[in-house]
Amino acid sequence: MTKAQLLIVEDDGLVAKDIEIMLEKLSYGVAGVAMSGEKAVIKATDLRPDLILMDIGLRGYLNGIEAAEKIRSRLNIPVVYLTAYGDEDTIEKAKKTKPLGFLFKPIQEDDLSHAIEQALFKSETGRN
Repeated sequence: MTKAQLLIVEDDGLVAKDIEIMLEKLSYGVAGVAMSGEKAVIKATDLRPDLILMDIGLRGYLNGIEAAEKIRSRLNIPVVYLTAYGDEDTIEKAKKTKPLGFLFKPIQEDDLSHAIEQALFKSETGRN
């Protein structure tokens, strides 16, 4: 069985590295890391990962929600959001992009594993 390849989109280098270490420990492949919404769209197009872990609060021209919508509409790659901001308005905006999950920072390894497995299952079975 091939391990799922994930793209990490996180503008904090330390957080991105922590997630990468957790993914490797959990036996997932890390297809790449993007530190902006713009780079996320480019890397998703080039790498075609199985799943994207997308920070909502990205710096730059595209925030995570906008980047996820571009990726969803063009490539149909599933997204699990990462966020430190759980306010109702942000979550409602994010829901419109049809994510397969939300993880709130700081991210715990067990929560990460469960969210990824659930998202991959939903993605494979077509249940969004």
